[in-house]
Amino acid sequence: MKATNLKMAALGITAALGLFAFTIVKTGSIKGTVAPSASATKAFAVSGMDTVKATIDNGSFNISDVKPGTYKLVIEAMPPYKNFEKEGVTVADGQSTDVGEITLQQ
Repeated sequence: MKATNLKMAALGITAALGLFAFTIVKTGSIKGTVAPSASATKAFAVSGMDTVKATIDNGSFNISDVKPGTYKLVIEAMPPYKNFEKEGVTVADGQSTDVGEITLQQ
């Protein structure tokens, strides 16, 4: 009886410690605006093999569900404007990164 109780207690402690071994990663986001407001269609956050995208609505974008890390921001422009790229955009765990206003060039 004591051996069974001891085994059950050990199993319970092991299970409880196992639950605390995992950390929950909170995703962040990248937001900003594009000028002129009708000059772009999509925004992408690229890091290695990960790509997250969002549409641009009235010149504003919010790329959500971005894992913490460093990304290249790509804005897909419509002619006669050129696509825009910005390296080194950092997203922290559970935080929103505001890149401000991006002015596209012709």
